[in-house]
Amino acid sequence: MADRVGATFALMIDDFIKAFSPLEGLVIGSEGSTLYLDIGESGGAQVGQEFTIFRKGEEFHHPITRKVLGRYEEVLGYAQIRAVQPRFSEALYVPIEGRPLPQSDDGVRITRGRIKVAITPVLELTESKGKADLRRVPYLLAVGLEGSKRFQVVDPLTVSDLFATGGAHVQEVLALPERVVRVSKKFDVSGWIVPMLIERRGVIYLDATWISAVTGTALFSRRAPLLPPAAAEEQRFPWEPASED
Repeated sequence: MADRVGATFALMIDDFIKAFSPLEGLVIGSEGSTLYLDIGESGGAQVGQEFTIFRKGEEFHHPITRKVLGRYEEVLGYAQIRAVQPRFSEALYVPIEGRPLPQSDDGVRITRGRIKVAITPVLELTESKGKADLRRVPYLLAVGLEGSKRFQVVDPLTVSDLFATGGAHVQEVLALPERVVRVSKKFDVSGWIVPMLIERRGVIYLDATWISAVTGTALFSRRAPLLPPAAAEEQRFPWEPASED
């Protein structure tokens, strides 16, 4: 079962990579807690993306040549995409206490650096709950995410220890935003992936949900039926020969 979950998630990885592709744009307007960004569907915006809002400050120079090397930046908060139009998008403004409100021409971006993420143990909600050993699943998901070169995954053993000792519960990650924000600071992550197994009309599905470390709320999820059993599932390590009947 663990191998089937890992193989199914491998089919979803491209969706996660696309959602966190490096992007940069501008705030073009605001209305209450809603920000309007100049990145639309054609520019790669998707519902569920989370941007950092920043304001450029004074230039800084090379101490000898005095050549301009860049500008100082002040992070103002975050923007979570709620609706996407062809040429612009609407986002929920998430403030940082004590920082100025965003204005037109302030910048927004998804960093080019690797996104740091933690993976919870599997939340199993099937009729056969507890019959399968799913402890390897976070490791299988971590291998795929790390291999994409877009994500940096917290050591699954460290995360599983937190849940095993009662320091956190998977259900809390899904339902208690304030709890998620506190735990996220412990690992210094941008988000969590919560893998769930659910059953509908006899079919088992993998549901992978991304939880924001900024707000503790779910931003998006992907769901797919588990791939059928295959001989490769018994090949637990890459140096083992494929099993044969």
